[in-house]
Amino acid sequence: MVTDIAREEKLGAALSSVVAAVVLTTIKIVVGILTGSLGILAEAAHSGLDLLAAVVTYFAVHFSSQPADRNHLYGHGKVEHLSGLVETLLLLVTCGWIVYEAVERLFFKAVPVQASVWGFVIMAVSIAVDTQRSRLLYAAARKHRSQALEADALHFRTDIWSSAVVILGLGCLKLADWYPGLEFLHKADALAALLVAVIVVGVSLRLGFRTIEGLLDVAPAGMVEQIKQTVEAIPGVVDCHQIRARYSGPHLFMDIHVHMDGSQTLQQAHELSDQVEHRLQQVFADSDVTVHAEPSPGA
Repeated sequence: MVTDIAREEKLGAALSSVVAAVVLTTIKIVVGILTGSLGILAEAAHSGLDLLAAVVTYFAVHFSSQPADRNHLYGHGKVEHLSGLVETLLLLVTCGWIVYEAVERLFFKAVPVQASVWGFVIMAVSIAVDTQRSRLLYAAARKHRSQALEADALHFRTDIWSSAVVILGLGCLKLADWYPGLEFLHKADALAALLVAVIVVGVSLRLGFRTIEGLLDVAPAGMVEQIKQTVEAIPGVVDCHQIRARYSGPHLFMDIHVHMDGSQTLQQAHELSDQVEHRLQQVFADSDVTVHAEPSPGA
């Protein structure tokens, strides 16, 4: 299960994400209000939801690291999948607000927007921070096979693209100020906000599908075939069948049935079953394997 070192590393990555989200959200809100930019305010709302998602991730990592108990025989890893579902719903709510405000500004009301240098600066800082933050989270997610950290990293990777879209919108506003003939570019800020919403919806759906698959115990593509090939390559194994595998957070629980020579002793069958378990644990890290030995048909 999760070691103290792994747990501290995961919690450290999640906590750093929370701190960065607090700083960026605060700055974006201030600059967005001062400039009137919907693009920046949309990013502030996006970052605010990222902050909430980061907090959810922190607690998900904390609880998912708890050992199995009498009521949770497979541990608490599913908490990470639940946190991903919560993050998906939060992102979709944000998108609804962004789309509503963008449509209002495009067709029903005029809101003055100042393309000040501060808008460009905060978006550039946001891109730099989010790039570093997503790399840190992805590294921790890969190392510890954490769905919660991976979902958090996915949030902040989308921030990079959406921030770039906002910079593009502010640039168009600046051109409209310099060249009166390009007045139609004043709508660019609202269009940029809509593009942010499209990006976030795409990421939300992707994250949501993956979360639902985890909650429904969908095995990764090709895993059953890989398990079968790995086991049947072991000398003494005749056939591997009735394979079941499910993830609970970073932990993989596996149940398989193995046909072997029925004339061998119970000790020999036990030793071969141990070989199967050890081999699968080498191929699939952090796995818990249960082998049911059966005499080979016709033996």
